[in-house]
Amino acid sequence: MSSVLPIRRVVLYKHGVGYFERKGTVSGNEALHLDFKARDMNDVLKSMTVLDLSGGSVSAVSYDSTKPLEQLLQEATIRIPESGSLTALLGQIKGARVRVRLGGKEPLEGLIVGLEPLAVVEGKTSVMRPFLSLLVGASLRTFDLLEITELEFLDDAVRKDLEFYLATVLSSYKKDSKRMSIITSGTGERELFVSYVVEAPVWKTSYRILLDEQKPPLLQGWALVDNVGDEDWMNVDLALIAGLPVSFVHDLYNPRYMKRPVVQVRTEAAAAPVIPEEAFGQAYGGDDDGESEKAFFPPPAPAPAAAPMRTMVGGGGPLARKGGRMREVAEKSVEVKTLTKEVGDLFEYRVDHPVTVHRNQSALVPILQRPFEGRRVLLYNRTTREKNPMACIEMKNTAGLTLEGGPVTVMESDTYVGEAMLDTMKPEDRRFVPYAVELSCAVSVEDRVEDGPVFRAVVSRGVLSVEYYHLRRTKYFVRNKAPRPAVLFLEHPRTGWELRETPEPAETTDGFWRFKLELAAGATPELMVTERSRGIRQYAFSSINLDEVAFFLSSHYIDAGLAESLREIIALRDRVTTLAREAQQLTEEREQVFKDQERIRSNIDSLKTGASQRDLAERFVTKLSEQENRLDAIGEALERLAEERTVASEEVARRLYALSYSADLET
Repeated sequence: MSSVLPIRRVVLYKHGVGYFERKGTVSGNEALHLDFKARDMNDVLKSMTVLDLSGGSVSAVSYDSTKPLEQLLQEATIRIPESGSLTALLGQIKGARVRVRLGGKEPLEGLIVGLEPLAVVEGKTSVMRPFLSLLVGASLRTFDLLEITELEFLDDAVRKDLEFYLATVLSSYKKDSKRMSIITSGTGERELFVSYVVEAPVWKTSYRILLDEQKPPLLQGWALVDNVGDEDWMNVDLALIAGLPVSFVHDLYNPRYMKRPVVQVRTEAAAAPVIPEEAFGQAYGGDDDGESEKAFFPPPAPAPAAAPMRTMVGGGGPLARKGGRMREVAEKSVEVKTLTKEVGDLFEYRVDHPVTVHRNQSALVPILQRPFEGRRVLLYNRTTREKNPMACIEMKNTAGLTLEGGPVTVMESDTYVGEAMLDTMKPEDRRFVPYAVELSCAVSVEDRVEDGPVFRAVVSRGVLSVEYYHLRRTKYFVRNKAPRPAVLFLEHPRTGWELRETPEPAETTDGFWRFKLELAAGATPELMVTERSRGIRQYAFSSINLDEVAFFLSSHYIDAGLAESLREIIALRDRVTTLAREAQQLTEEREQVFKDQERIRSNIDSLKTGASQRDLAERFVTKLSEQENRLDAIGEALERLAEERTVASEEVARRLYALSYSADLET
């Protein structure tokens, strides 16, 4: 990018963009140039702000087209080949006015007539040299091109075509680069301000926690920033924003065309232009001279003192042997001058000294060094590690700052004791920071699931519903093998069941109940966590028997009155069954009579004439008559049974539907 407007301020965000400010001086109607990557042009066009801070004005901001290089060069009136560029150029601009100077002579002005090679004697040989022919006044003069020391184009059109051609060729050397030109208007030297937002790497954070026996733990924060641009950040004002403002990419760089309707030319008389009438009153109110209200936030309160951190690792290195001076050395070695403030829902870290990050390099910038309130605890989660809890720092953000998420390295004295990941923390937030497995404490778990007694019975519409509890009992066996006491937080998953006959949890999270156990040295405490969930069983009275009624009565699901009603319903249902069985028997008898009649009719048809045959036929006819009488009786009986069964079935359904009962049983 242009060195005229150096980068003065850089603000990096957590959602992949960076805000850049440039300041510099311009003189007169000077045009300034900034080069951007092609992929950044949409963001630049969406966000660029240009201000002349000294009374001048910005006439326009132009930028490279999206057309390919070959197409752009075709639009230029000048062509310059790779070799013989000067002679080829002069040969294309015949008639252009130029000013030439030969050695120390006075310059001459004239019009280019042409360029032609002429033989010149050099020693014993002659060589061809290019000569430029100019029309100077009324004279045609020729000049050896190699003796011309200065050639100035006096025609603005020619000069602009040449500048366009050269700028286009220059931009092709950086295929991913697009030039933006800021055209200013004014007199004298003025200060120009330019700001824009482009894609930038997300700034990252990492932390160090230094533990000390006599003092609250110390938190150091470092920001990792990456300069992937094509320009150095020299002594810039660096700010880092924690939060996620809305940002998006919108295509403003590529030309956009709309398909327009085609209107046929109609040969009609010309019409006069239409002038809309003026409206009464103003469309908008007057100017708002009031100033918007500004919110000011007080500086964060100093961190409160915390209880001393217990020593976590035995022994120690050189600094520990010198009295544990690592904390003191760390506080003096890293000087953090970071100004912080809330910006709406965001939080800003601004480094209070100039920062330099060269192109394609990264930097580690200190942004935080403050004590916080914390202590060493153990945290057990069965899914994290089944047999052992994790050694943690119970951390409360008393630094007064919003802490972005990032990795944490934990040091005690001068000894590395583990690493962790820190989630984003607002002031006064509390987190557990697990950094190591605590092998001196062991945990084992036993699970058991059972059904509890029925606590409610409801009868409705012929169905008995009994409600009971599923019980899940989880027993935790803890063994503290360390020679020192400890505080254990045990996380039990929340799955929608309710706690029952269990100590009140110290904390509740979205996914866990967190129980607190004070472990003495060598202690082996137990914790029983009992949960329950509602269950339901249903019994349809339409298919129960007397034994089940007795069971319901003995289990207190129903009372004696309901039991008697159920017995009556069962008796009535048995009557329906008996009627159905009788109807089935009559139906089977009728089918057998039909078969016998078919056999008898077949026999009658096969009889021959004669006295003996007539006697047999008369007997068959008598038999058929008797069977017809029986069929009539069976039909009447079936109709009667069907009516009785219908009445009895409806009575059973009515009585079942009318049953209503509920009872709360002891749990």
